[in-house]
This record gives sequence, C-alpha cells and structure tokens, in this order.
Amino acid sequence: MDGQTIQIEYLSVGANRHTAVADWSQDGLIAFGADSNIALWRPHGADGHSKNKQDSQPKGVASLLSGHTDFVKAIKFLPKSESEGDEQKTYLLSGADDHCLRIWELSSDSGAVKCIQTLTEHTAAINCIATLYEQQGKRSSATAIFATGAADASIRIWAFDGKEARLLQTINPKPKFFPLAIALSRLDGDGEALVLAAAGTRDIVQVFVTESITSPEFQLQATLTGHEGWIRSLDFTWEKKNDGADPDLLLASASQDKYIRLWRLHQGKELPAAAANGADPSLGAYLPGKSPSNKAHRLKTSGKDFTVTFEALLLGHDDWIYSAKWYTGPDTGRLQLLSTSADNTLALWEADPSSGIWVTNVRLGEISREKGATTATGSTGGFWTGLWSPDGTSVTCLGRTGSWRVWDYKKEEDQWTPRVGISGHTRAVTGIAWAKNGEYLLSTSSDQTTRLHGSWKQNNTWHEMARPQIHGYDLNCIDSLGSSQFVSGADEKLMRVFDEPKAVAKLLNRLCRIGGDDDNNNSSSTAIEAMPDAANMPVLGLSNKAIEAIDDDAEINNTTTSANPDMMMDREALNPGMTVRKSALEIDHPPLEDSLSRHTLWPETEKLYGHGYEISCLAVSHAGDLVASACKASSVNHAVIRLFETRKWTEVRPPLTAHSLTATRLRFSPDDRHLLSVGRDRQWAVFERERGTKEEGGEDGQELPPLPSYKLLQANPKGHTRMILDAAWAPSTGSSLVFATAGRDKTVKIWRREEVGISCIATIMETHPVTAIDFLPRPNKDGQFVLAVGTEAGKISIHSLDPTSLTVSSNFTLQPELCLAKPVLQLAWRPHIDTSELAIAGDDSSLRVYRIAENDS
Repeated sequence: MDGQTIQIEYLSVGANRHTAVADWSQDGLIAFGADSNIALWRPHGADGHSKNKQDSQPKGVASLLSGHTDFVKAIKFLPKSESEGDEQKTYLLSGADDHCLRIWELSSDSGAVKCIQTLTEHTAAINCIATLYEQQGKRSSATAIFATGAADASIRIWAFDGKEARLLQTINPKPKFFPLAIALSRLDGDGEALVLAAAGTRDIVQVFVTESITSPEFQLQATLTGHEGWIRSLDFTWEKKNDGADPDLLLASASQDKYIRLWRLHQGKELPAAAANGADPSLGAYLPGKSPSNKAHRLKTSGKDFTVTFEALLLGHDDWIYSAKWYTGPDTGRLQLLSTSADNTLALWEADPSSGIWVTNVRLGEISREKGATTATGSTGGFWTGLWSPDGTSVTCLGRTGSWRVWDYKKEEDQWTPRVGISGHTRAVTGIAWAKNGEYLLSTSSDQTTRLHGSWKQNNTWHEMARPQIHGYDLNCIDSLGSSQFVSGADEKLMRVFDEPKAVAKLLNRLCRIGGDDDNNNSSSTAIEAMPDAANMPVLGLSNKAIEAIDDDAEINNTTTSANPDMMMDREALNPGMTVRKSALEIDHPPLEDSLSRHTLWPETEKLYGHGYEISCLAVSHAGDLVASACKASSVNHAVIRLFETRKWTEVRPPLTAHSLTATRLRFSPDDRHLLSVGRDRQWAVFERERGTKEEGGEDGQELPPLPSYKLLQANPKGHTRMILDAAWAPSTGSSLVFATAGRDKTVKIWRREEVGISCIATIMETHPVTAIDFLPRPNKDGQFVLAVGTEAGKISIHSLDPTSLTVSSNFTLQPELCLAKPVLQLAWRPHIDTSELAIAGDDSSLRVYRIAENDS
C-alpha cells in the first residue's frame, strides 16, 4: 500500500458559539472556529461572487486547520495589501482559549495553508480581533495594523509586515473590563490618525485615538454611555455625503440590553446637523423617562478636532443582540446594518430616505418554539453572529446548534431566500455506525444529538440529511439495526430504539437514492407507506413520539380557554410547534437547519432496560437479531454484557460475565458466531454462539427458531499491559478466527485461534495510546487485510496485513493536515461498496469521511 491517494469526501463540524468566531473574506471564503480547529468553507463554490451563485452548488467544509489546543474564539482576515507580489496571499488571524494568537498564510494558487507565527503575549483567552481595512480606495501602508482583546483585561496593538507581527502597545482599560468587542478604523479619510473602539463586560464604549499609523500610541479620549448591558459587538463604517463633504464615521454598538446604538464621529468642532437639532423625538416614546443623551464627546489628534455624538437607537429585537455588521454598497454608498440576536432572528436595518429614522427592512430567522426561554434565564438559543458576503447579496448566521444558515438576495423578486448551509456536531463525536447496507452514516455525540449523513446524488456532495434524536443526555454509542432502524445509548441506564419515519425515508429516496420505488422494490415501497409520517418530542420529554403530517390548508387553533376542554384537545393536536405540514417534508434539497431540528426526528419504538449505570458501548449483530450492551462499571456485578433479542425486545438471560471493570467495546464477528469484548480491566473475552432454548410459539402457534445465546470461549486477563480501548474482527476467511485489540499501552495486537487456543500472532507499535481501530470488511485486491488505526494524538495510519502470517506487509500514515487535533474516538469502514471509505469520529467535534484509493504501481 505504498501508493495511496486520500480524498476528502466529507468534513462535518459545528462552529463555536462566539460573536467573533467567524469572518468572510473578500475572496468568498468563510473561516470559523470549530472546537480547536479552524474550518474553511466556501458557501458559493470556487467563486464567492454573485455572478456565479446560480451555477454554484452548496459546498461543505473544505478543510480543517489544526494548531490551537483549545476552543477558537476569534477569527479575522487581514485586509489585502496592494503591494506587488502579495495579491496571491491571504492572511488569517485566529485567537483561542489557549491564549495564543496565530497568523496563517493562505495561498490562492495552491490552496496551501500554513501557520507562519504564533504569538503568546496574552495571558488569557483571546475574545476578539480587529483589523484596519482600507477605506475609500486609499492605499494603506505596507504594514497592517490589528488589535486583539483578551480575558486578561488587555487590548494589544500589533503591526504585521507580511512576514511577522510585532507588539506595538498594550492597553489596560480603566475602569477594568474584559474586552468582548473591538473595532479599528482611520479617523479621517486622508490622514494618519486612527481610532479604536473597545467594549465588553461593562455598559460603556471606550474610544482611543492615535496620531500615527506607523507608530501608534493610542490614548483614551472618550467614554460613550447609554447601554444598560454588556456590549457584544462594535463595527465602524464610512457614511458618504451626497453634497461632496467629508464623510463621517459611524460606529454601531450591539448590547445585551436588546438595543443597538449608532454613534457619529464628525470632523470639526461644529456638531453634525442631526445632533445639533436634537435627537429623533419619537425615541422618547419607546423609552419612558429615558431621553437619549445628546452629549458631544470631543476628540483631538494631529491638530484636528472631531466630535462623537449619539446618532440613533435601533429597537426591534426581543433578546440579547450578539452582533452588528455594516455593509456599504460600493457604487451606491447605501448603508445597511446586519444584526443577530438571541431571539432567533436576523435583521437588516436601513435609514429611511425621507425621515432618516433607522428601520428594519428585512427580518429572517425562525419563530421560537420556546417562548419565555430567554438568554437571561439560561437559554443558549438564538443566532450568535452574522456575516455579509463580499458583494452584499448573501448573509449567513451561526445558530445555537453550531450550524450555518445562508440567505441569498434575489433581485428579480426583491426578497431573501434560504439556501443550504452546513451543520455539524459541537462536542466530541462519540459513536458512528454505517447503515448495514452502507447507504448512510449515523453519528452520535456529547452534544446530545444523533445525526444521519448521506450523499446528495444531484451534485455528489455529503450533507446532514436528518437529525433522528435530540436528547437530554450526552450520547455515547450507536449501531444500525438495518436500513431503517437504529439503537443508541447515552448517559442514562437504558438504550433507545428508533424507527425511520416516512418523511425521512422519502427524502433519502429522492436525494440519495436510498430505498426506492423501482419495479423490483415493491416491498420497500409498501414498507415506506406503513411508516409513521414524522415524529416530535413532547415538552419536558426524552422520547420522540410518532405523529401524522397535516395538510397545508389545515387550520391550527392557537386560542383556547380552560372552560372549553374540546378546544384544549384541539390545541394539543395541532400545536404549531408540534405539527408538521406535508409540504415541509417534500423538498428537493438537503433539509435546512430549521427542518433538521423540527421535521426529521425518528419516532422511538423501544426502550431496553437492565443496566445500573451509564451505557458505555453497544453492538448489533450483522443479522440484526441481537443487541449486546455494557455499562460503566467498577465491580463485577455491573461489568456484565447484556443481550437483547430484537423480535420481542426481551433480554436473553443470563448476562455474559468476564470483565471486572467497564467494557469499552463490543464487536460481533462477521458471521455472528462470536462476540468479542474488551475493557478497562486490560482483558479481552471471546464468546461463542450456541444453540439456545426454544422460544414459545408464535401468534399462529408455529415453532419459532431458538433464541441465540453465547458462552465464554476464551478470555485473556492480561491481553494488554494497560486498558484496552477498541477491538475489531478481520474479514471472515473460512474457519479462521482473527481479531485485533488496541490499548493504552501504545500497541495493536493481532490474535488468531490456533490449536492451543487464541494467541497473539503480531504486534503493531504506535507512538501514542491507540484509541480506535477497524478492519476493512473485505480483503483488498491483493488479498490482504486492511486495518485502520487511530491514536490519542489524532494520528491515523493504514496497515496491510498478510492473511497467512498476519504480519504488516505495508503501512502509511495520513498527512498531518488530514489527521485530528484531538483523539480519534472511533473508526468505521463503509460496508458493501467497492471503494474504500473510512469514517472517522473525533474528540475535536469533527466527523470525517475519507476515500482511500490504491494507486496502480
């Protein structure tokens, strides 16, 4: 296997929930923090410009940059320099909880990305970054200026010359606060003066001014008051004047007090006309007894005078406002402001041409189903940040589930229409399982969701196609029970079985060509029609209930009184938050985020009880007739393996005993004749299937086949010198019994049944504890066994084993940029397809599918 090519089929990861976590470059590239990685994504394909939008197809995450060791909180692209030879280079700044600021160089030609510098001057998490953009076509100096704000209550000013950054100044705000938002701009159009606005965990905005861009020394010159909560976002823009006068600088500040305030920075000692005439009189009607202050703040630098005045108060959001971003039309100079809020809406603001009053022109988002669950009472809902595309014809926002929603502006219809965004897990991906026929991939995570991923055949891209389970506990393990059923285990003492609803089955058939209505599949069509329409989760419940979709013209009754119990029943039956319209399920594209979380749940059909603690692992037999499971245990009593048959969902007793501590992995052999278990007690155990006892007769009195049962064939209490974390069976080749175990002792051991019993035939040494392994379910074209190995350091390697000697004949390690930043938690080869596709679940919240092709040599 010396000649290998690795192709990224799918990268799925959710964004971190922070206001400054993402930026959209002038080249159409979005970078966002995803756990400790930086994800790169082009929403509009290879070109971010509007002329290609109708031709472009939705693309997923293109690559993940690893380097930070903790959550990435702040992302910002540096403005491009106009100097010769730099037009092919883009620079990206990233700050994280690891106190580090990293500078990345992106090559437009090769697509290569490398970290060129790591700055460690901050002593706490970096929350925000501001860069100096060129204004009005003026060329900036060769040195770019940027600022960083961190949880060490400091703001640091840096200069970057294209090779390295150097620290120019450290500002410690007085009174002390932790910066959550900073903004940087030129103060006048043709001078050297700069202005820096900073805000955060106080209700004030501090304005700093410096005379020189070459050697800035910022001084505090104004403190803007008026907000009544923490300030989450600041952004500067220039307002062009129709009369040809010098433009004014506008600052938007967004706060947790549910308001956005606009401030005008005007050159000269004279106040701008609006401020001199008094604020909009209608504002007083909204804030009884609180007339907005019209105090003018004076700034002075380089012999020039400036004033800062309150311009407008923007009212309309019902909850904390997380971000506010300006967009200026390059031709028209038309100003628009994009705001995102915890009230699950995204608003576009514009000044009314006649009155000058700022109003909401467009409101996008969703109607909250959880009325009363505001951020102030502990909800983490809403949209955390919003971004403009470079040409202003698209907007995107980050939701509480880590997913991105995108809207495009259609000029012909004069409206904003949603398009397919991206989604992913926001915590460690703890379990993955392919459908038994390999048609789709299931993943489960500590973010308390189970997700179904499939390939959209129309443009051959992968997407999240359904979210079958949204739970109240962290999910730990999952396995498929067939093409339309799965079982999952969580931090609770039971397992739950889910059946596919009709809506999802038809969606997968339409988009992924799974199942179908072809001539040879009448039974499949009949089975789909017998499924429930959809499912929902009752309030305060953990179990998804099957529901019927209603016609689009059915009325939903929202009014009810306790005196009319019939209307109460109607309301329960057609609760707007709990009903599904048939049209919402009949879509010709991957579901958008709102549909994923509301319309693609799977109904729960069974609960499997018996364990005393949190479920640690489970496995389903290849025939789908048995579920084996284990739970966290510190004693022999709880370290048992329980078997459940899937005809009547009863436990097959007695449970299997071998371990004294938690079993970490269970695997059925390819022919289901053996069950392999490994655990924290350093031992493995192999159980052999035996003919079970006869079951009671069926409904028609016919004799049912006996229940399967297993007995211990062999156990090795010293299989490894440290705990065993994973195990896998080699492809079935006749009567031989071959499996591998992986341990914290940095080894993978290959075992085979000989005449004297099962013994270790070969050992593969690794440099770090081995956390995940899996055998390709068939020999490769040379008849060799292919074993994928993942380690605690995130490294992934592929080994080819000679089927006779079981020694490694060749191996290779994936390139560092394809490996993970944190431990590999599970590996799973895709079954029943000709190509070799490997699914990887990571502790870094990422789910990946790589296609590994052998080159003909």
